[in-house]
Amino acid sequence: MDVHPEQLLISELTVQTLVSTQFPQWRHAEVRPIKSPGTVNAIFRIGDHLVARFPLELDDVAVVRERLEVEVAAASELLGRSPFATPEPIALGAAGCGYPLPWSIYSWLPGQMATADNVSESVSFALDLASFIEAVRAIDTDGRTFDGNGRGGDILAHDDWMQQCLTNSEGLLDVGPLRALWAEMREIPRGPDPAAMNHADLIPPNILIDGEHIVGVLDVGGLRAADPALDLVGAWHLLNARGRAILRERLDCDDAQWQRGRAWAFQQAMGAVWYYVESSPTMSAGCQRTLQRIVTDI
Repeated sequence: MDVHPEQLLISELTVQTLVSTQFPQWRHAEVRPIKSPGTVNAIFRIGDHLVARFPLELDDVAVVRERLEVEVAAASELLGRSPFATPEPIALGAAGCGYPLPWSIYSWLPGQMATADNVSESVSFALDLASFIEAVRAIDTDGRTFDGNGRGGDILAHDDWMQQCLTNSEGLLDVGPLRALWAEMREIPRGPDPAAMNHADLIPPNILIDGEHIVGVLDVGGLRAADPALDLVGAWHLLNARGRAILRERLDCDDAQWQRGRAWAFQQAMGAVWYYVESSPTMSAGCQRTLQRIVTDI
């Protein structure tokens, strides 16, 4: 089932033709679709070492090209700055062969997707996650502040969207307690913390593991300056109470920052549960579990 209304479709043959015509050095590489819980791009392997990403939603070509260029710059900035591997941007492709948008090629990272089932009890994973967040925060903002797009500014700016999510979740979730919780969260002060660099989307599909250790982090194109609490969302997406306590202690989070991180995780999960309930059941179910951890968190 498609993830988005009027989602773009792309076949192996189209990808093979685009690669062969635009990047002939890889024309003999095998093209294979990758089943991914991601909701933004269709993913294809190119040979053993590359991966192509094709945006799923139609948009203006110039807008998409600019967005991909921003992602390339972000990925380049993070490359080599983390204890764990991150994708290296390789090339940008152009529209063609019936596919209407620019697309991108990155290095392929091996690993198993982290989930709350395989890492929630792991102290090693909690410490690795803290190490990654520390490494990202250590990148100089060079005067950058939150740009106003998406999560990472004032949580109250998302109130209209959250009211819509709560309404759309009637019959799917026990909305009463969630409304009460959001009423508390929307009053959390922004706090005095200056903007810090964030990965900005530390959800399970974007973290790769080998055993209990992180080996790679994906979707790094959103690297940006924002509320330093933003990357704490992974604590509720992936860790049990003990793991969250370990992460918090390692990062030395005060109460205000920790509560903002919890609120960002709530905002993200509430938006995903109802939107993906049919088109991406795995994503929806995972975020329902996130909400359970948030609601029961003391």
